[in-house]
This record gives sequence, C-alpha cells and structure tokens, in this order.
Amino acid sequence: MADQPSPINVNVDKLPEVLSILPLFDAVLFPKMVLPLMVMQDDSIQLVDEAMSGDRVFGLVVSKQGSKEKYGPEDLYAMGTSALILKMAKPGENRAQLLVQGMRRFRVQEFIEGKPYLQARVEHIQEADKKDTEIEALMVNLAGLFGRIVELSPGLPSEMGQMAKSIQDPGTLADMVASTLNSTIDEKQRVLEILELKKRLKEVLRQANRQKEILELGNKIQNQVKEGMDKQQRDYYLRQQLKAIQEELGEKDQSQFEVDEYRTKIEEKDLPEDVRKEAERELNRLARMHPSSSEYTVATTYLDWLIALPWHESTKDVLDIKKAKKVLDEDHFGLEKPKKRIIEYLAVRKLKPDSKGPILCFVGPPGTGKTSLGRSIARAMGRKFHRISLGGVRDEAEIRGHRRTYVGALPGRIIQGLRRCESNNPVFMLDEIDKLGMDFRGDPSSALLEVLDPEQNFTFSDHYLDVPFDLSRVMFITTANILDTIPPPLLDRMEVIRLLGYTEDEKIQIAQKFLIPRQREAHGLSEKQIAFTRGAIRHIIADYTREAGLRNLEREIANICRGVATRIAEGESVAIRVRVKDVARYLGPQRFTPEEAARIQAPGVATGLAWTQAGGEILYVEATAMKGKGNLTLTGQLGDVMKESAAAALSFIRTHAAELGIDEDFYAKMDVHIHLPAGAIPKDGPSAGVTLLAALASLLTGRKVKKGLAMTGEITLRGQVLPVGGIKEKVLAAHRSRIHTVILPRQNKKDLEDIPKKIHRQIQFQFVDKMMDVLKLALEK
Repeated sequence: MADQPSPINVNVDKLPEVLSILPLFDAVLFPKMVLPLMVMQDDSIQLVDEAMSGDRVFGLVVSKQGSKEKYGPEDLYAMGTSALILKMAKPGENRAQLLVQGMRRFRVQEFIEGKPYLQARVEHIQEADKKDTEIEALMVNLAGLFGRIVELSPGLPSEMGQMAKSIQDPGTLADMVASTLNSTIDEKQRVLEILELKKRLKEVLRQANRQKEILELGNKIQNQVKEGMDKQQRDYYLRQQLKAIQEELGEKDQSQFEVDEYRTKIEEKDLPEDVRKEAERELNRLARMHPSSSEYTVATTYLDWLIALPWHESTKDVLDIKKAKKVLDEDHFGLEKPKKRIIEYLAVRKLKPDSKGPILCFVGPPGTGKTSLGRSIARAMGRKFHRISLGGVRDEAEIRGHRRTYVGALPGRIIQGLRRCESNNPVFMLDEIDKLGMDFRGDPSSALLEVLDPEQNFTFSDHYLDVPFDLSRVMFITTANILDTIPPPLLDRMEVIRLLGYTEDEKIQIAQKFLIPRQREAHGLSEKQIAFTRGAIRHIIADYTREAGLRNLEREIANICRGVATRIAEGESVAIRVRVKDVARYLGPQRFTPEEAARIQAPGVATGLAWTQAGGEILYVEATAMKGKGNLTLTGQLGDVMKESAAAALSFIRTHAAELGIDEDFYAKMDVHIHLPAGAIPKDGPSAGVTLLAALASLLTGRKVKKGLAMTGEITLRGQVLPVGGIKEKVLAAHRSRIHTVILPRQNKKDLEDIPKKIHRQIQFQFVDKMMDVLKLALEK
C-alpha cells in the first residue's frame, strides 16, 4: 500500500458550492478533525477517484437509518462536513483506504442528479468566533471535564487533556471533545447541527458529563467486583459483576423515585376527592410492583391519564355579545337562526355563569356550513374546539372507552378530546351523528345518551377511568343531514336547528365574501389578477351547480382559478376578469338547463317537489294511456307509499269522472302507465300525491298543467290534501328551477315563515285543502 503525494492547498473560504456526497453510517466528521475511512462500494470508489483527480474535496453526510446498499436524499441528514483527502491507498480493486480532514460545516440546499453517486448544492456555514464571559466559563468547564475523561479512559493518550486546554477557539474545542467522546452517532450529529456556540458547548458538556459518570461507574463496578473475586472461580466473578451493575443501576431506587414523582403530581393537581382516592389506591399498587411487571406499565399509564385530565382547568368565556356577533358574521353569511341561538346562550351565561351548556343539533343538506359553524362558535366564545367524527362508528368503546383489563385499553374519544383541549369547557363538535352504526360491539348512540343528557353528564363515567368526570360545562354541538336515523331518545336530548339551503342571492354574496377570496389565496392569485362579475357568479350557480349547499360552487370557482393561474403562468395575461361568456372556456358547456324548458308541453305531465338528504329537488310525473283492460303500471323505482298514492289518485278520478268531464267507463277500455324520470334513483313518500293526481287528470281530460307551476301534498280517498314535510327545502328548489307558482297544503302555510322575503315576492303560493281545488288551479282551462 503506497501513500499518496502531499495534499494540495485548499482555501477554506472558497470551497465549491457543489460537492460530491459520501454517506457515513458509523462515524461523524467534525471540522478540523481527522478521520480514517474504508470505502468499498463501486460508486463511492469512483467518487474518491474523481476527487483525487481534482481538488480532493468532497462532502460527508450521516445516514439516518444506518447502513444501506443504496442511499437516497431522504436517507441523509441535511447537515454535513466538507472533507479534504489527506491520504489515499487502494489495497485492492474494490477497496480504498482514506485519511480525511474536516473543513467546514455545510447545509444541503438540493441534491443534483447525473452521477452514479450523490451530488448536492450546499451552503457552507461560517463559524462565529466571538467570545464572552459565559463562553469562556463553558470552555474551562469542558476542558477540565475532558481532562477527567482522559484520565478515566485507558485508551486515550494523556496529552489529549492538555491539548484541549490549549485550544482557544470555542467551536473547535466543542467539536474536538464531541468527536472523541464515546457517544452515539445521533448525539454527535446533534452537536454537528448546533451552530450557536453556547448551545453547542452546553450540549457537549451534557454528553461529556454523562460519559464521565459512565466511566466512574465502570471503575467503581470493577473495583467492587475485584474485592470479592476468586481468581479460580470465573462464574462467581460474572455473578458478582452482574449484581454490582444492578445495584448501581438502582432499579429499586428508580421505581421508588417514579412513585414519589407521581405522589407529588397528585398532591399538586388538586384532584376531586373520589378521583384522588382512586389515584392513591393505584399508586399504592404501583409501589408494590416490580418495574419489569406488565401491570407496572398499565398502572403508570392510568395515573398519567388521571393527572393529565383538566379536572378544574377551563378557559374564560368571552361574554362580549357585540364581539361575538361580529365574529359569527365574519365567518358565515346568513344562518341567522343558529347565530341568534348562540348569542342567546352567551347572554344567559353572562347573567348566570353556572348555567349548563346546550346540546345543539345542526341539521341540513351537505355544504351548508354545519361543521364550520361549530368552529366559529368556539372562536366567538373564546373556547377550545374539538371535532369528533362519528360517521361509521360502531363500537360503544369509542365513546366510553375500554376497561383496563384489555391489552392496550384507552379512554373513549370524549375523554381523549378533553385531554387534548386541556380544558373542561371546550366546544365539542360531534360530526355526522346520523351516521352512527350498531353491531355486536354495542350501540354507540345509546352510549351518547349519558354524554348529551344535562341531567346525567355531570357524572359521566368512562370505562377506562372508572371515576366520574363532569361534562356539564362542555358545549356539545352535533351535525346531521337527516333526523330519521337518529334514535328518538338521543334526538330528545338535543335542540334541533335546521340549516336550509341558500338562495341564489345568498350564494352570490357568500361567493364574493368568502369563496372567491379563499380560492384566490389557495391558488396564489391576487385580486388584480382575477375578478368575477356578478353575472358570471350567477351563471355558475344557475347553470353549473344544482345543490342546496356550496361545495360544488366552490369547486367550480376553484376550477376557474386553476385555469386563470395556468394562463398567467404561461404569460398569456396578467389580469383576467371572468364574465358570463368566459365561464364556458373554463368549465365547459352548460350542465343544467332550466327545468321548465326541458318539460314536454303535453297533457299528462306534472311538476312536483321532493325532499332529499341533499335538499329539495324538482320531480316530474309523466302519465300515458293505451288500449287495455284497466291495468295500472308504475315505473321509476317507486316505493310502496308512492304506489299507493298513485292508486288513490286514480280511484279519486274514477269517482269524480263525471265532474271532471271524463267518460265514466274510461278505465275499462285503457291501461294507464305512470313513470317518474331519473329511474335509477329510488323514490318514496306520500308528498307526490297531488302531483300524481294532476298528471292523471291532465292525461284523461286532455288539459295541460300550467307552465311554471309545481306542487306537493298528500292526498286521501275522501278528497283531502294533507300537510307534508320539508316545505322550506322544496320551496328553495322551486326557486332554483325558476318556478313561479307553488301549490301547497293549507296546513303547511305556517312553514313559510323562514322563507326569505325575496322568494315570497318571486313565487306565488296557492294553499289548498281539497283535491278538486288542486285540479282547478293546476290545469289549463
């Protein structure tokens, strides 16, 4: 093995910005330190050869995951050291021995592809050289401590201690001691990454102190073993050594220290009396256990939960009513009823601070702001916010927790949320409560009864804690799309607030105030770069979305923002104003046409109003007749209730055939077929009764149903029109579809109170309680 020639001179201040990177896994090189290396991989040997033919400088970076055959950028730390090859020898074809010296720290900016080995563009770090009194004191302590380590370490030459005292540069002293200590690779890498001198010296001092204690302890153990050792009994020597190690580790003392620490925490926490007794009982059990016992960990985890819970900690409510109104208005447009209820709650809290929290249930179609409203409520009240998604939850233990007898037992989501909030009066959002499941693992909805009942939840008992926790100060808010799937006992404990869909004008306001600014920011656009005309927004709402909420509208706005961002990035334009005629360029052809334009203007077609989980919808009923023997055919995936409504409508027409001007024997000569389009969607419910009646009467009398008219209501054989549900959602759907006349049951008149005044002005409402009145209003003369 022949030594290489003397190394070339390298200016430390002019190191190259692009370095070849050699990964290390068992050592860390510090600046000004010398390190021997053995290189065996082909790509690494190529790196060394190219470095030797150049300026002999390359970078050394430590691997995060130990030794690997192939390293990627994600496997390496970002901080490394540039190195100069002092000597290089090749004892074989695929081996190279190096002696390298550290130059300067660097931080990897980016990795560069193109070579079989790693290359990176780096930022070389200039070491600070200023010293003050504290740094000098740290240097004296570190040099003295290192001298003691050298004395205790037979493998280190005694001159190293004197050399450390002679180093004047604080950074060099810290690096030299860190490279000599018998610490882990991670600890050395941590020192390499600390750029502030004081912090680096303190970290090295900590590691050196630990090294000194280990060496002193090793010497002490060695001396104790030697005193009782019989040279002829090797087994006895090993047992004595093991015994001495265990005594010095102080296993009993350590466990006693942990017990004392828990006892102190319990006294400081000021736990409720019954909780304190349970904690002390568990602590007494812990004191009798060996640390290696499996029950030891179970007991410590239980005590950690008891101590961490906010038994008395709470946030102070913001009871400024005007400020709360301002916060709610900033976050949401409209939604006056939920906002009014929150302001009422705050007013009551102001007058009676110990009042119990309400259990609100926001019900409405998707995208109407139920979940985000809960976050705004927490902000308005100055409380912590925690959301729990209940969709698909089937296990009762998700609410009440597992008993400690199970492996890996934990408290339920309620207690976990309280620990995360570190407050006993947060706002809890129980999202999608209508989608709770139930199977052999229990019924979570029944477990929620205790959580949501103000008469019970002040002593809520989690199976894991097995001690009561007061939930009466928590404000619970639940959300649901429908109420039908919520068990009645659970629904009885909640105050239901309905969030209806938005009108077109409300959607325009929300888009201008909230959706467009949010999407501008999300796509890196400014107000100057993209603007929407009011007509363009209305065009998107009316012709590209058909929903009660706002999710699809925001998606379409995002689509346009992406298209504008692409044009700006390509340099096509710097400021774009989206007008009505521009919408199709970004969103494609119009998706929805006005329903009235799509109607076939012929007898036998009527427009109805239906309620769905996503809000109100327009429903068409088509009827036709052919020669036959009086058969009634129903298609369009109709449920039993709707089929019975069709039969009732036909029976009523047969009974009043003469009054309607229809041949009384018509039923014996023809078959009637009723179809509801969108045949793939199941339909049911009694509210289409009047629509079925109007379609049949239109077919048999030959009189068309009036244009722009829709209807809803249940019918009876006696000719009555009965009230139905979902009136508000149905009216909003009629408004979206440009319907100008709506026929409703008279008893549903009270349900129009919450309909916006503008809709009242644009839609004429006709109230009926007789089926003949429906036909007089619906059919053309």
